Amino acid sequence: MSFSYSALWAQMGMGAKTVVIVLALMSIYSLGVMVERLFAFRKGRKLSLRYATLLNSMLTNGALDDAAHAAESLKAGYLPRVLGAGLKEFRNASSRPDKTKEEAIQLTERALDRTSVRAIAELKRGMGGLATIGSSAPFVGLFGTVLGIINAFELMAAKGSGGLATVSAGISEALVTTAFGLLVAIPAVAVFNYFNGVIDGIVVDITDSASEMITFLSKFEPGQVRLAGPASSPVKSRS
Repeated sequence: MSFSYSALWAQMGMGAKTVVIVLALMSIYSLGVMVERLFAFRKGRKLSLRYATLLNSMLTNGALDDAAHAAESLKAGYLPRVLGAGLKEFRNASSRPDKTKEEAIQLTERALDRTSVRAIAELKRGMGGLATIGSSAPFVGLFGTVLGIINAFELMAAKGSGGLATVSAGISEALVTTAFGLLVAIPAVAVFNYFNGVIDGIVVDITDSASEMITFLSKFEPGQVRLAGPASSPVKSRS
């Protein structure tokens, strides 16, 4: 008897083949999420570091419009998205005569909170799928194992003997589905835990940056806020 993968696939029952196909689809999905999230985290960190450098000098000079326009051009980063929303709200509230400075700060805090929740939810996109695959793939493989054992006993009953040659196909089928289930689950769990650590670090960065910006904006007086038009934004020359 040949134990090549093609021969083993040919001898598998329909149930075991279905299990292998399901596991293959789960593996492709998890791999796609891993690659997409890895690039998204890397791009978000790069743009956030760039914006943090720009924001420091802009806020020091009171150029809120420049800082807001910079956030618009770098909105793929998590810090520009969150802090830009806060700056926009503070700028709009400060320009209204019916709003006090304290009210402007409160509106800015609410805008930061709302945008932070959306940004964090965006960072977690696909994580639920990874968690589901990591927890369910071993059980899907175990289901294939059960089907393989059933197939082995069916061969024993059909041939009326219990020799190794009789049950080897069913046992091989059971072991392959078990191994495949673990092969799909282990990377998914490992990457899920790693991405969770990355997201936790990003949440800390967002929270700290938002708090520091509120502290900085609370020191502004209306006359210190310099409004500039889009054409004067220095981001265009940097992008």
